[in-house]
Amino acid sequence: MAKTWQGELFEWGKAFALAIILALVIRMFLVEVYIVDGNSMQPSLHDEERVLVNKLVYRFKGPEPQDVIVFRYPKEPDRDFIKRVVAVPGQTVEVKNGKVFVDGQAIEEPYLKTPTHGAFGPEVVPEDALFVMGDNRNFSLDSRDPSVGFVPIANIKGKAMVIFWPLPSLGLIPH
Repeated sequence: MAKTWQGELFEWGKAFALAIILALVIRMFLVEVYIVDGNSMQPSLHDEERVLVNKLVYRFKGPEPQDVIVFRYPKEPDRDFIKRVVAVPGQTVEVKNGKVFVDGQAIEEPYLKTPTHGAFGPEVVPEDALFVMGDNRNFSLDSRDPSVGFVPIANIKGKAMVIFWPLPSLGLIPH
């Protein structure tokens, strides 16, 4: 028996509704798109690049140093920031002589283009918080600034994993 146009329209409507529901579930629980705003993560990420953020990964394990995360800015929770985790709870962080030290050891940061200016610490990262910095250290609003400070782990939205736009930038984010 041939389908009527109403039956065909109903089938298309069901398929469209299912696609919308699946997209909402994926966005709500698994992956979110984030648009990089500004130059604080150069050279790793550039202004206006689009990245996919894994929202599920930190339900199974905590953030680790070198992870690039998206989090709610503590001062304005409606605003998101993207930064690199430098130190996790219990670690001591210090910035001096153009380098970042964690637990007294200078960390390797091959993604940086220039030394880190200024001084910070030493300070111990509190429980349930992270110390984060942008890769463009000298032009980054990050944990060194009191308006950001130590980022509560509860503010983390997810781990930035892939740059997908613009196409020439397509690739994994270096961690």
